[in-house]
Amino acid sequence: MIMMIGLGPAISGVSGLLQSAIDRIWPNPEDKAKAEAIAMQSVAQSVVAKLEAEQAVMMAEARSADPWTSRARPSFLYVVYIILLASIPMGIVSAISPSTATDISVGFSSWLKGIPESITDLFTFVMLGYIGGRTYEKTKKVAR
Repeated sequence: MIMMIGLGPAISGVSGLLQSAIDRIWPNPEDKAKAEAIAMQSVAQSVVAKLEAEQAVMMAEARSADPWTSRARPSFLYVVYIILLASIPMGIVSAISPSTATDISVGFSSWLKGIPESITDLFTFVMLGYIGGRTYEKTKKVAR
């Protein structure tokens, strides 16, 4: 099951608050069970509504006639490919001048560490969703 980043802790927090409120308001076990069922249903409905809204945004982007929207993901992948391909000349630099290669690697690592973790988490989630969606399209032969 794929969870949205931060969605799990939010649901746990809301569930904990609801549970403590239910314990105080309904001491009768029967009433308490009814209230818990309603609370769980409400939380589930809000999660489903959020996921449906996010899916609607993704579907709108996929149908967009805007060339930037249709090229954004492939363009970003090209940037990643360039970074990966840069490892080839770095191997040559390392053979010629190991200290220069080390300095370049330390500088690049420092630059990457400056990127907020939430951004890298978002990128990971987006790429996994994109890869999963493309795989589904290809296996079900629904791609355009």
